[in-house]
Amino acid sequence: METWTVRTDDGEGHLELHTIRPAARAPGGRAAFGAAAAQSQKLRGEGSGVVIVHGTLITDALYRSFARKLGRLLGQPVHCYNRRGRAGSSHQPADYSAATEVADLATVLRETGASDVVAHSYGGFVALEAARNVPIRRMVTYDAAVSLSGNLAERWRPELERSMAAGQLDHAWAHLVQGLETAGPVSMLPLGALRMLSILSARTRLGAEMRELLPTAVAEMRAVLDADAELEDFTAITTPTLMLSGGWSPGYFAETSHQLADAVPAVSFAVVPGQLHEGPIRPGNRLALRTARFLLGGPGGASPALGRGPGSRSGSLAWGMPRITGQVPGGSRPPKQGG
Repeated sequence: METWTVRTDDGEGHLELHTIRPAARAPGGRAAFGAAAAQSQKLRGEGSGVVIVHGTLITDALYRSFARKLGRLLGQPVHCYNRRGRAGSSHQPADYSAATEVADLATVLRETGASDVVAHSYGGFVALEAARNVPIRRMVTYDAAVSLSGNLAERWRPELERSMAAGQLDHAWAHLVQGLETAGPVSMLPLGALRMLSILSARTRLGAEMRELLPTAVAEMRAVLDADAELEDFTAITTPTLMLSGGWSPGYFAETSHQLADAVPAVSFAVVPGQLHEGPIRPGNRLALRTARFLLGGPGGASPALGRGPGSRSGSLAWGMPRITGQVPGGSRPPKQGG
């Protein structure tokens, strides 16, 4: 893995990138993918590749296993970068907005020579905003956090921002979980119980990192709401796009993706059964295989009928962050998935 840095176009910051280059041959059992990838690379040129855009409250480190799988399947380099406000990248600027993220993604595409984008959760929002103006060959999103006609406004809690301003991180974390309702039954716990869970999770490395990133989550949630759009705002997208949603993800991700697929000819949508919201950062090959097929020119999936089943009750604690591990009250928990 190569680590490098690029300057942002606004001249005010920099982004930390990690490039993963595949081995010369695809792994055993992937011969068809290996041949297709070799032909794709021959047609598209040595400079092509894929950029992964991560979710909120986490860094690109959690996506590297997925990136390695994807790189092997495609025979292409995969580039993960830390968005502003985390790890080796610069801080979010005072005027941070969706435009900041779109410009940064455009910079990464230009500097890496990559042609395709894979994006998760908040990253999916960034990618779809970018596709309205930035040339992208093909794109896959997973549980894209897009606000359409104010449908995410009800998930914003002003108490979150006030708690952050007062330095009450456990209060802020609790309001984040309750407001987004993406932690399944855990989201229904009283604020006091959620604050206690925040205290306990802060004792872990990942939990402590998430607490440090809470200020970025506030800014990113604001960016999503400020960029609230109507379906017709996306009809100019011509990039072939596959919007995926996990069968165990919160239902509103699938509902929004379904609406976009119905309204935008370049967009298709499918549910991936047995996958949680944090699917791209969990073990298993299913999402990497589905993503690689589409990027190699395969079709998108047809949208199955939407319901308010398991996908509306379970998921991670925020857009792109891992869920709480351990026992969930009432035993309401999805079965363990094998990928």
